[in-house]
Amino acid sequence: MANLDAAGSGSHAPRMRTASLSILEFCARRNAFAALAVTASLLLIPAPEAAAGVMLLDAAESVTQSAINNRTNWKLVPSDLLALEADPLKARSDPAYYGRKFVFAGDAVVENDKLTAIFNRNTGQFLLYPKPLEYGPVVPILKFAPFAGSKGEGGISSLEILRNAGDEVVLKAVFSNTITDSSKMNATDVAAIFTFDKSEIVEIKPVASPDRLTLTLMTSIDYGIVPGFIGDDLIYATGKAPKGKAVPMVAENMFMGLVHGENQALIMTWPPGNQQLHFTSLDGEAVAVDLDTDGKSVYVAALQAPGIWHREELKATHLEKEVAVNWKPPFPAKWKTQLSESGTTTTYAFRDSASEIWRGVPGKYRYPAWFSGSDALYFLSKKIPPKGESIIYFTEGQNTPSEVTTPVDIMKATLGRELGASILDSAGQKLRTHHRRGHDGVRRACTCGGTEAVQAIFETGSEVAERLEVAEVMEDTVYFVQEHLKRIDEYQAFAATMIASIQAKGTSHPKLKPYLQNLEQIAQQIPQECSVQKENMKSLAHARELARRTVSLTRKKAPENLKAYMELLAEWRAMGGAQDYVLAQCHTIARKLAQEAGYQCPDTPGAVAIAKDIRQQCRQILRNPDGYEIWPNY
Repeated sequence: MANLDAAGSGSHAPRMRTASLSILEFCARRNAFAALAVTASLLLIPAPEAAAGVMLLDAAESVTQSAINNRTNWKLVPSDLLALEADPLKARSDPAYYGRKFVFAGDAVVENDKLTAIFNRNTGQFLLYPKPLEYGPVVPILKFAPFAGSKGEGGISSLEILRNAGDEVVLKAVFSNTITDSSKMNATDVAAIFTFDKSEIVEIKPVASPDRLTLTLMTSIDYGIVPGFIGDDLIYATGKAPKGKAVPMVAENMFMGLVHGENQALIMTWPPGNQQLHFTSLDGEAVAVDLDTDGKSVYVAALQAPGIWHREELKATHLEKEVAVNWKPPFPAKWKTQLSESGTTTTYAFRDSASEIWRGVPGKYRYPAWFSGSDALYFLSKKIPPKGESIIYFTEGQNTPSEVTTPVDIMKATLGRELGASILDSAGQKLRTHHRRGHDGVRRACTCGGTEAVQAIFETGSEVAERLEVAEVMEDTVYFVQEHLKRIDEYQAFAATMIASIQAKGTSHPKLKPYLQNLEQIAQQIPQECSVQKENMKSLAHARELARRTVSLTRKKAPENLKAYMELLAEWRAMGGAQDYVLAQCHTIARKLAQEAGYQCPDTPGAVAIAKDIRQQCRQILRNPDGYEIWPNY
């Protein structure tokens, strides 16, 4: 192991200084190896500003934040350490030279064209800076400080090069903390392996004791996002949390931090396990993000672009007006935000143009968020009120340039495509069909659409001539009702199972009773809504009877046919409207339950696991929604 001397005394500096001379001498003697020698000598020149691959450097001193761009003394560490010997050719031919260790004279630095990472030996911190360093003050996007806030003297006691191959650098760092009092001295070590490649991703893997390393990242995130993909993302406002109180985040495998300044985002991913994630709001803009790694790797990556996210205050003066946002997307992507619809937080993807929509509960309204060229606009109404703030961000690409890395790209690269695909669950985002003849291009065969089409036939007096078409449309409409009622039954079964599960958890976790009672009250709203609307929703048998009576009017031409149909139409619409309303309410309640399970999760042992279980059950019922619940991908 490359043990670091006190403050990096540079005891190996003579070898560093003589290496270039020995290579020049070797060039003079062996012209055939001139190119090799020149390459080796170049390894000792100051580091270039941009890296073609990934570089490991010795800063020769402690790197301060204000002097991060002063690279006068930074030297590249050669991939082949034998190049530092007085006679590299001889060293390569003699096995007695092999196994040489490299001792850093100052801080170790790893760079590629996406990041600069510094192992600050004196402070015991790993600092990560995204490139280019041009977005506001030059500050690290995160600090990994195992002993942050502890008493004693911290530092990096050793740094071992495990691999330095030009396209990958792997370092093992031992962070030490020494506490001294009048009676005793205690030393604690935390070891971790850091892996870098040509991307913006850094892998941090805990080593040995403690195997459940808590990764404390000191950063300046304004909002922490737990992506959902099915359902709504959880958005935590870190500045609104009580100072110094750890707030649990119910994250399964991914976390996204929106960094102060709106130009950077921090992405964290980790494989399946029993990891637990918290954040603590500190003084100023500082936030501590703690991840109990469960002994497994965690991957961190910094993304940046001007306006990579945006916060917009929603003012009362925005009501019923088109409001242009003072922000433009830096690149095409699936930009989205969350707004309040019928009292429930709802995700809206920005559309390409202004439009109107119809939803089962609020009815018809103007879609609230869209782009006009590169301008972002809102239209907020009484149904989608200007309330609180709107956070604009992205997790997935959509016509995104290949040179732009998305959070989902990072998730797939770090967790693998198979696990990434299961988290994204594209199959679960697909809408279920309620079109009996969809393969023939027959759509809008819903209760209102089908009866509207039949109404047009009766109004023209052609019901007898188009008797077969009327019968087909009625079959389509009955099929639609059948699928609607089937989906409502699924929600009722979900609610019954969920209520029983929550009650059982309350018995085994009495300390969580208030938390669980709140969730139970939300889940109870599903059977309550179904009970209230039961008479109005009718049944499948009733729908079939309405269809039979409608078709019977087409047997012969009669002046009273239109009036008789309009009476049937009223029955159809009353039944269909009630079903539409209940289905939309079931969906909204399930999403709200998933949200509250995450947001209201107390910092109590067992609560996070329960919250994850509840959210997973919600995720299952929200898969493959009907179009009357919500649009795919919102």
